[in-house]
Amino acid sequence: MPEAFGFAERVAAGLRPIGRRVPALCLASALVVQACLPAAASSKLEDRIRAQQAKAAAIAARLAQKRAELHDARERVGSIQAQLDDTNHNISVVNTHLTQLGGQMGWMQRKLAWNQTQLAAAQHTLARHDEALRRRLIDIYEHGDLGFVDVLLSARSFSDFVERWNDIRYVIKANESTIRERRAQEARVRAIQSALLGEEATLANESQAQQQAKFALADLAQQRAQLLAVADSQRRQVAQEVSELDEESADAEAALESLIREKQREEEERLAAERRARMLAGEPVAPISGAPSALSWPLSGPITSPFGMRVNPVTHAFILHAGIDIGVPTGTTVTAAAEGHVIIAQWDPGGCGNYIVITHGGRLSTEYCHLSQFFVSVGQDVQRGQAIAASGATGNVTGPHLHFGVRVDGKPVNPMNYLH
Repeated sequence: MPEAFGFAERVAAGLRPIGRRVPALCLASALVVQACLPAAASSKLEDRIRAQQAKAAAIAARLAQKRAELHDARERVGSIQAQLDDTNHNISVVNTHLTQLGGQMGWMQRKLAWNQTQLAAAQHTLARHDEALRRRLIDIYEHGDLGFVDVLLSARSFSDFVERWNDIRYVIKANESTIRERRAQEARVRAIQSALLGEEATLANESQAQQQAKFALADLAQQRAQLLAVADSQRRQVAQEVSELDEESADAEAALESLIREKQREEEERLAAERRARMLAGEPVAPISGAPSALSWPLSGPITSPFGMRVNPVTHAFILHAGIDIGVPTGTTVTAAAEGHVIIAQWDPGGCGNYIVITHGGRLSTEYCHLSQFFVSVGQDVQRGQAIAASGATGNVTGPHLHFGVRVDGKPVNPMNYLH
């Protein structure tokens, strides 16, 4: 093959080689045919890209599901924790109430003891008065009531008699008043004692009810603590699964990027072979251009979501938004951001919907997602500003827009650093 290539070069240069003369045009045609031989390999590579995209999409779907499960698990943990906190708060309130009831019952018992002392004193005084009155009655019965009569008869004058009569009357009245007052005091003390005993019984019943509530709340707190432990264990397990799927998703994305880079290299090699064939055929060939230093806007519209980490509005996963979203109605014309070659124009099972990938040389490529129509196909060369598709709302979207992404060596970069 190297000799044939050298021979063809000499023919193209107009030199006369030694030996048989071969027309340059025929050899160039042979090289073109040879350059087209890897077409089957290219088709296989595209099949591998599709398979890897499907694999990455399946992992992304599982990851989104697990993230949703993790979100639900966190919600359950938070809900049970809030319920447990509420139960513990109620236990604290009951304990405070029990402490207050204990203080009230202590005060009540001290008050009852004091009232018991007063009642005992009143009963003792009343008993003494009753005893004195009883003795007086017995003495009158046995000897006759001569005491007051003797006092009156021993008066030396009428005025003395009247004075002694008044004194005796006051003494009798005082004795009767004292007895009545003591009996009334005893009745008051007994009434207070009865009321205090009623209040004590009420406090005791309330304290018993609070104790029962405390036991019930303690049992509920134990149950909720067990539920919290189970829910937190499930949350940790799902979080571990999410972490593993994150790694698996990153590996799948890296594998897909590698396949895209391989596809870009293949396209570059194919274009280089075509250039050589055209040169050998004497056809004019444009100079090789590297990656464009600036990209044109694929369409005009407001940026509704910038490049960077965000919560996906559809899957609710916190992931990299590998491009910018430009809000436009369905059917808006999408143009190529630069001259290039279409390497993908198909449906993306990973959520991009209908999308196009254009390679621009220098390992730089652009992608256009959620399209409603294709205007170009795989293998087609496009110019900057050429209409390639119509915007839409295919794939995982919340409304019509264009997702525009830029990749260098298959890795997403911020398109705003290239758009002018």
